[in-house]
Amino acid sequence: MTATDRAVELVTTAAQAAADKLAHNIIAFDVSDVLAITDAFVLASAPNDRQVKAIADGIEEALREQCDTKPVRREGEREGRWILLDFLDVVVHVQHSEERSYYGLERLWKDCPEIELPEDAKASRNRPDADEYIREPNEFDHVEAVLAAEADRDLR
Repeated sequence: MTATDRAVELVTTAAQAAADKLAHNIIAFDVSDVLAITDAFVLASAPNDRQVKAIADGIEEALREQCDTKPVRREGEREGRWILLDFLDVVVHVQHSEERSYYGLERLWKDCPEIELPEDAKASRNRPDADEYIREPNEFDHVEAVLAAEADRDLR
């Protein structure tokens, strides 16, 4: 089984809305083969609580206006660290970067196929300000650490 056309439409709209609110590392998984309760998950993150809320609000508004649907459940709004929007066919997780790194939902669902996203959403994975846990280490990391240590020493 694969995600329904309706689920893919909701995923695409949610991903674009998240990108419009400058979400980081937007990704969507087709979980229809392993879960009976939904067809797809959308994951997005932000570096602060206020932006997490703005992204969730933007997604909810876009799905209401463009797809004529509302979430049947919205959780986590008070804390603003991880907001879950359940649209039945699609579940959207908007997480603070720290929660996303800690819980690693994409590691749990990595065996599920990714759903193709709009270009703006794909570009969210390559932003220089994107979450640190996504960035692969490179040969220049040690140079940054040395420069930071020297700068700290000079300030003393």
